[in-house]
Amino acid sequence: MGDRVLTAVSRDPLSAPHRARNDLIIAVCVGVFSAVLGLLSFDGRTPDALGWVLLAGVVVPLIWRRSHPFVTTAVSIAFVGPYHALDNSHIAPLPASLIALYTLATIARPLHTFLVGVATTGIALSVMFTVSAHQGIEALRTSGWIIAVLVVGVDVRIYRRYIASVVGRAEHAERTREEEAARRVAEERIRIARDLHDLLAHSITLIGVQTSVASHVLSLDPDRLDRAAIAKALDDIAETCRTARGELRTTLTVLRTDSPDHDGPLPDLSSLPELTAAAGAELTLGAGDDRLPPAVEAAAYRIVQESLTNAVRHGGPGVRITVAVERHGPALRVTVTDDGDGSAGEGGVPGYGIVGMRERARSVGGTLTTGPRDGGGFQVAALLPLQQPEAFA
Repeated sequence: MGDRVLTAVSRDPLSAPHRARNDLIIAVCVGVFSAVLGLLSFDGRTPDALGWVLLAGVVVPLIWRRSHPFVTTAVSIAFVGPYHALDNSHIAPLPASLIALYTLATIARPLHTFLVGVATTGIALSVMFTVSAHQGIEALRTSGWIIAVLVVGVDVRIYRRYIASVVGRAEHAERTREEEAARRVAEERIRIARDLHDLLAHSITLIGVQTSVASHVLSLDPDRLDRAAIAKALDDIAETCRTARGELRTTLTVLRTDSPDHDGPLPDLSSLPELTAAAGAELTLGAGDDRLPPAVEAAAYRIVQESLTNAVRHGGPGVRITVAVERHGPALRVTVTDDGDGSAGEGGVPGYGIVGMRERARSVGGTLTTGPRDGGGFQVAALLPLQQPEAFA
């Protein structure tokens, strides 16, 4: 209800609904009222035929008072002057004149309203003093009504513009909140998609490699079955499944939580030895004993995870992978290299791995570079600042 009132108050008079119909009704009502005042003849004489025509000339323009306020006021003044000069009932045209002036004051600029008010008052006093000194003095005493109506009109205009600015700011704030909510939803969807991609791609790739190992052992020499190798491959598959199940449970917990700011436990550097061991990679961990920002550790972990996935998937048989995570001044340097020949590529089908890693690095204000090595193989290098700017903290 309050919003409707504010909207109605702040609405531009030129855009009000049913404006033409309402102005026509007002003009008819004012015309009837003015005719009654003219017949009662409280002052002056009852208008003759010319007087009624002049009075109609004052009232009829009210039909267009909001669409053409200056023309309406000018026409009313042009007819009201001769009407008073003929000493007709002086009070009869007053309602129409005041309504025309009020409408002009609520629509026009204050300076224009002031100039029209001065001109109207000057014309009215000049005409009334021409009729008689008594009528001039009476007009001077009643000219306060003209000033009062103009002041009220200007005040309404200012108040209406103020309410319009308040409503505009409220609508802008509401749009901003909706846009911010939509942005947060989009960012959360990207984050969840990135986490699921990193988790599932890595786990499925490792399971595929471990299954290939078991299949190779079975087909190599069926008569001399290496049970230990098969058991180890199956144990590795089971461990990978358990790890993937745990990370997936963590992600689903974040999705089901009632708190929008709950991010759940983040992976950290302490999990890197297990991660690299599962992929058969060599790890050099020189990040120091100090606790690093959780967001940086999580970004480093995910970059290593995706790099290992790509190396195992595309590096070819017997690929050798090395991982180095070390402090480099005020930043953490993450380097993953392999000596693969790319023979296990997937036909050049584009994926989201490198894009996701770049987003991970950028989310903490870092940079990431990827590309083939001069001596063969592939390298992923990320530099993640430890002092987090406010935009990334």
